[in-house]
Amino acid sequence: MVMGSVPEEVDLAVIGGGVGGYVAAIRGAQLGLSVALVEKDKLGGHCLNYACIPSKTLIHIADIFYEIQHSQNFGISASGVSLDAKKMLEWRMAVSKKLEEGVAFLCKSNQIDVFKGTATFLNSNSLQLTDGVTLDFKKAIIATGSEPSALKGFEFGNGVLDYKQALMLDHVPKSMLIIGAGYVAVEIGTLYAKLGTKVTILARSDVLSRFDKDAVQLVKSRMAELGVNIVTGATPVSRSGNVVKISSGQDINAEAIVVATGLSPYTDGLELKNTKVKLDEKGFIVVDNSLKTADPDILAIGDVVGEPMLAHKAMRQGVVAAEVAAGKSASYDNMVVPAVIFSDPEIAIAGSIEQTSDVKITKFPLTALGRAISFGETRGFVKIAYEDDGFIKGIEIVSPDANSMIAEAALAIEMGATLEDIADTIHPHPTFSESVQEAAEGALGRGIHFFYGRGESPDKGDTREK
Repeated sequence: MVMGSVPEEVDLAVIGGGVGGYVAAIRGAQLGLSVALVEKDKLGGHCLNYACIPSKTLIHIADIFYEIQHSQNFGISASGVSLDAKKMLEWRMAVSKKLEEGVAFLCKSNQIDVFKGTATFLNSNSLQLTDGVTLDFKKAIIATGSEPSALKGFEFGNGVLDYKQALMLDHVPKSMLIIGAGYVAVEIGTLYAKLGTKVTILARSDVLSRFDKDAVQLVKSRMAELGVNIVTGATPVSRSGNVVKISSGQDINAEAIVVATGLSPYTDGLELKNTKVKLDEKGFIVVDNSLKTADPDILAIGDVVGEPMLAHKAMRQGVVAAEVAAGKSASYDNMVVPAVIFSDPEIAIAGSIEQTSDVKITKFPLTALGRAISFGETRGFVKIAYEDDGFIKGIEIVSPDANSMIAEAALAIEMGATLEDIADTIHPHPTFSESVQEAAEGALGRGIHFFYGRGESPDKGDTREK
């Protein structure tokens, strides 16, 4: 299906209509290019239809359901609370559909020709589309994204779910085994635990093993309270129906088995051998800081070019790639890509918080924050990594609303802000965002609401509220 007329040649062909691809297409059209966008499934790609938006929608529903049943401390008692899983799925699907329709509207408004199907490179300036349509282009952007990585012996299908399928269930499983221990496993495990599922996470080492241990410990503690069983140092060996045998010799029986072991770049069917595009040893497309591949007329963005495999990185790269394709002087030179784990509590990071001989760490706990105490959400903190001259290297936020608060951190690092810049900026009260200001003030030796101790470094303070 083609939305619009079939052009013989376009200035820009974008392969993949996910968040990176449609952003690139729209930006290209804004710059006066004739644009064709090819998408084999749904506009918005995995993020809008199967991953980012659906998971956060379901997490929100799970939080509401759980909080209704656990608000006795606030004087709220509720009985007979039930969940209609089919209605929940209907809402989740309606949200994605509305966003997909919004992207279609934007493409039409920007006079972008949208092709439903696949694209194969015939050469460096021509694509073979579904139904035999040949499309010539001056520049192309590959934005095909990624797909869930399969696990040998636990291939998807026949009762084994990938993360997309786990977010499309029309019922709440009584039990669930999640193989994998990254942020996807933690998010899915937490949301289903709040809905009443008995969740087991199987981790080869530990959950969120690449993240700050202080933050991860808080998340693990909360997951334990929710009844999530984290089995560490073990791998799946074999499966018989709903029973999975693991390397420790234990058998785990689960109604739903989810494999969430990572993502792989999606380049299947592109026939890149007909171009000069190069792949690295992991299968990612090699690009320079202008997002150009080894083929001068082909660019690539998003998950398909490697880590971090995040939607907002793809969006930014989509803008840059479109501008480069239009002949503008642009480059992907962002200093930091913020990351958020929608766990409980949320973890958000911008930059690096690694302590070295040249980098110090200040830490402000939510136990000393008025907003956190009033909400009963004191499990968390803010860490700021900074140099002796006060320049900020990284910020980590473990808190409700961390997903929104981290934008300040990203901006601070991009602009070369210092501790004083943050400390002297008035933050509204009472909010969780004040904790960022409090952490900066503590590093400067002028903390008001948290006692760091006379002459002590700001990461060794008294945890009592003052």
